[in-house]
Amino acid sequence: MRILAIDIGTGTQDILVFDAASPITNCPKMVMPSPTATLAARILAATQRKDHILFTGFTMGGGPSTWAVKQHIKAGFKVFATPAAARTFDDDPAEVQRMGIVAVSEDEAKSLQGAVTMELKDVDLASIGRALAIFGVSQRFDLVAVAVLDHGAAPPGVSDRAFRFEHMLRRLRDCNDLLAFTYLCGEIPDYLTRMTSVEKSLVPEYRTLLMDTGFAAVTGADEDPLVSRHKHRIIINLGNSHTIAFHLNGLAVLGMFEHHTRALDRKALETAVSGLADGSLTNTDVFESGGHGAVVLKVSSRRHFVAAVGPQRGRLSGSSLYPYFAVPHGDMMIAGCFGLVRACALRIADWREEIQAALSREES
Repeated sequence: MRILAIDIGTGTQDILVFDAASPITNCPKMVMPSPTATLAARILAATQRKDHILFTGFTMGGGPSTWAVKQHIKAGFKVFATPAAARTFDDDPAEVQRMGIVAVSEDEAKSLQGAVTMELKDVDLASIGRALAIFGVSQRFDLVAVAVLDHGAAPPGVSDRAFRFEHMLRRLRDCNDLLAFTYLCGEIPDYLTRMTSVEKSLVPEYRTLLMDTGFAAVTGADEDPLVSRHKHRIIINLGNSHTIAFHLNGLAVLGMFEHHTRALDRKALETAVSGLADGSLTNTDVFESGGHGAVVLKVSSRRHFVAAVGPQRGRLSGSSLYPYFAVPHGDMMIAGCFGLVRACALRIADWREEIQAALSREES
């Protein structure tokens, strides 16, 4: 049983080659620049060369690459994009046009002259494969599991922050479990255009599982036995771009909030987490301060344990929350990958016993 787990964030993509026949701590892993950061660097290089750009391929994560495109256009150079690639920068074609990106069909792209072509996709298996091959790591995988953050294609005039949070609320009401945000092949809603594109780029060559990044990281944090032994706990993932926190009772979600990490200093985090715990945090509190939203589904008076994970967890250093910095299987940066592997065990019954045995082997 071999799973390639890839957790894609704004700053990094974290990669784990899970082999059920090997101790989990011996499995190959990498922390590399994220696809959008790599693309942003390529766009900057094109700006410096004074090249026009044609984007083809799939919808992928934006952020740094979107900022780089805006600077490229501001510098006076042209940007063309096929329909799927254009959704990387905004799901609304009118907004893409307002940015100055020229939409072209797939046929027009084939004959376009005078522009450097950049193929967009979140998962570059060819590059990952080359890196693994250098060290003799087999590229045979039974499944590719990928975590990305997908805001979803909000209708024109609807906030993508609000749209994403409404999606999360619907999923939690249907299935109050972190696994509500995992998708096997064919399960992804059409409006999750980024996840759909990742699946299309991998299927039918590979079996897939997709998961939201925040949920993957929190699921992975639970791989640390010092976290999972607490039934009532708050787990916070402080990513480079987004912060998400869950109040959990076992696997059930009692409440959650999601915000942009840059807007949260230690005091703001303490206020939000305390409000999540006692039920006083409101959706308005988070949304009006620039975040995605918050919900308290059930208030618990039980004492809770606070754990933090993610590359920006240092924002909670010295906090009055006294957070425990989780280190699942000895490596915090691969928490999302461990969450993906655990999700495979929980979603795929035929694989459950083998994966769970491998994940627990180091503790026996």
